[in-house]
Amino acid sequence: MFQKNQKPAAIAALTLSLAVLAAGCGSSNNSGSDASGSSNSASPSPSSSASSSASPSASASSSATTASGDPVKFHFYFTGSQNVKDLWDTLIPMFEKENPNVKVDEVYIPSGTGAQPTYDRILAAKKAGKGAGDIDLYEDGINVVTQGGKDDVWQTLSTSDIANLANVNAQTMSDVSNLAIPYRSSAVLLAYNSDKVTNPPKTLDELLDWIRQHPGKFAYNDPSTGGAGSSFVQTVIYKDLPADAIHNSDPSIMSQWDAGFKTLKDLGPVVYGKGIYPKKNQGTIDLLQNGEVDMIPAWSDMILQQQSENLLSANVKMQQITPGFNGGPTYLMVNKLSDKKDAIYQFLNFVLSSEAQEVIVGKMNGFPGIELSHMSQEMQDKFKGVSDGFRTFNIGDLGTEINKRWQSDVAAQ
Repeated sequence: MFQKNQKPAAIAALTLSLAVLAAGCGSSNNSGSDASGSSNSASPSPSSSASSSASPSASASSSATTASGDPVKFHFYFTGSQNVKDLWDTLIPMFEKENPNVKVDEVYIPSGTGAQPTYDRILAAKKAGKGAGDIDLYEDGINVVTQGGKDDVWQTLSTSDIANLANVNAQTMSDVSNLAIPYRSSAVLLAYNSDKVTNPPKTLDELLDWIRQHPGKFAYNDPSTGGAGSSFVQTVIYKDLPADAIHNSDPSIMSQWDAGFKTLKDLGPVVYGKGIYPKKNQGTIDLLQNGEVDMIPAWSDMILQQQSENLLSANVKMQQITPGFNGGPTYLMVNKLSDKKDAIYQFLNFVLSSEAQEVIVGKMNGFPGIELSHMSQEMQDKFKGVSDGFRTFNIGDLGTEINKRWQSDVAAQ
């Protein structure tokens, strides 16, 4: 998920030179997360969240009740680092307090310990005629959205069921055929040592020139191990392709990749270690912090989080380039066979409220899933000047093909 991985004060650390916004984890689709391989671990048993009584939310787009009057309970599976669990441990009680007629049974799967088996369970239940298989709502990245679209397991979502869906960027929803909600995101930017780099590149061409002029001072991670490296690779490959190519998953476009791969191969001798590509997003951040390189592509949320925890020097700054690096929304998908859809829609409507989105921004150091115009004025002011340049790539399985070719054409040279 470009598979992304957090304190309100940290958002203020963004400078006006940063230019990014999103509608975000191991692969190019993970928001701020390192990639994890498939795990053979079984998914854990559901563990219930606490609920408390309060008046239902006036903004709910649908109501959910059982015949007995007890709350309707649905199962929500999600994966990621501890900060993702902390986020839902905050949001779910908030929702249940306002909506006592719904109970969210959260099932947390630590990063790298079973995300693929969870999707496999959804598909297996469908094929076996067992409905949703007790997995009603699922969080993951674009790869799973795409895969689920092919397997016809995700419900098509609309504003008639989720009123606050109107607050999400229309193009972002179109990219996923309305099969998923991008409820948060992170973007890849240039992170650089401002003590060494006083005039960072503003365009991709300027960046490529900078790399050539400063041998060994730029690094990007193996694209198969983290979304920051994948973003750099894909941005270079699609540099001279038509603008709409980043929304094209047709394999025929692979014939237009040659020039981009040649550029990446030619950069090999002038990147860090004359062709050393660190593992995972954190690998390049460590090089930047240690002073071994002066510039890297990095997830904005990872930089902000580590600076807020004093793990990364304050002299590390960020800036978006033109055309912008891609980023990674993290999505929520509704199981098409769930019989708890009204309750789920009620929950999703809350997640897309400005109240919930401000919690998400504060805890994840990322960007809201809804457009800034629907956020509080205070939050809009924090993002003032940083809302341009972000691009969302949706190339489906082609990301895997890029990683394969990169290994043979670039890494193996």
